[in-house]
This record gives sequence, structure tokens and C-alpha cells, in this order.
Amino acid sequence: MIRVIIADDHQLIREGVKKVVADDPGIVVAGEAADLASLLQLLESVDVDVLLLDLTLSPTHELDALRTVMERFPDLHVLVLSVHSEERFGVAALKLGAAGYMPKSLTADILSKAIRRIHGGGRYLSETLGEMLAREVSSRQPKHAHERLTERELQVLRLLAMGMPVKQVADKLAISISSVNTYRGRIFTKLHLRSNAELIRYAIHHGMVK
Repeated sequence: MIRVIIADDHQLIREGVKKVVADDPGIVVAGEAADLASLLQLLESVDVDVLLLDLTLSPTHELDALRTVMERFPDLHVLVLSVHSEERFGVAALKLGAAGYMPKSLTADILSKAIRRIHGGGRYLSETLGEMLAREVSSRQPKHAHERLTERELQVLRLLAMGMPVKQVADKLAISISSVNTYRGRIFTKLHLRSNAELIRYAIHHGMVK
């Protein structure tokens, strides 16, 4: 059974999504949230496989809620449901760690397919968003491996390369120790590193620390 949480500030939308997933016997709604604070509390206490997140949950910028969720729960599978077009926020949401981006105008059967694909470790990309992502990748071929790191991964890399312990990194960035370890593992994978000593040498060689 795939457990999902629905996070949307409109009750009618939440009810509509619940009706859609109720038609799929393999999906169950494990909880719902109407604001960011209650969503974070819910994620701390409920086992969830896929989060259905509306960008309007952000109190300020549209991407702030997604950014906060991914920093607190970097391994969470997030499918963004939005009234905004893919052209406006699709690529940016994927860069922040979302596993998929779906305009609310799409049909109900596509939502179930997207949830299943994301739960299986894949991504949901419409043809339009896939083409946008491909164009961006082809236009920005990185010269160095660290150019593939996200902004948060670069922050963690620099702090670790300065010799800062994991707990201190977590405190400085206001994230959990487990999140730091997750980012550290991603950095090692992307840069083909095996130890902190190699990480420090890499950062010094590329002028990332003084």
C-alpha cells in the first residue's frame, strides 16, 4: 500500500485529491495538511511514501515550502501539484529535489500513475517538462563534477572541507544530522569520493576553501 500525504491550503482540493486516490486500491491517504507548520509536524510523526505538495503552501515565495521540506526530509518522494505552469516552476522544483511536477489541470488517472512511478523510485515528467529539462542540461555542460551539486550540497561540502564536524554543520545550517549525512553521501557519489580526506583534497584543489 502506498501511503500519501496531501498538503494543500484549499480544503476542496484536498477532498478532490482524496477522491481520486480512493479509486486506486493500492494508495491510501495517511494524512493531510493545510499549512507548512502542520505539514512538518505530520511528516515527523507519520510514515509516508509520497507527499503531494501544493506550492501555494509557501508563506512567502512559491518554492519555499518545497525547499523547507527537502532540507528537513531529503529522502522524501515529493510530487508537486500546482496551478502554475511547468514553464514557471517545473525545472526549479526538480532542482530542489522534487520527484515530479504536475499541473492541477491534468486528469485523475495521470495522478495515480505519477504516484506509483515516484513510489517506485522514478520521476514523473510530462513531455513538456522533459524537453525543458533536456534543453537546460544540454546548454549547461559542467566542466567540473562539483558543478552538478545543488546549492545545499555545495554548502555542506565547503563546511566539511573546512574540517567542521557533522553536528556543527547541522547546527550552522539549521538542519538535522541525518540530513547532513544524506547530503554528504550524495556529494561522495557525485564527486566519486570515498573519504573526508579525499573531499578536503578535492575542495582545496578546486579552490572551494581557503
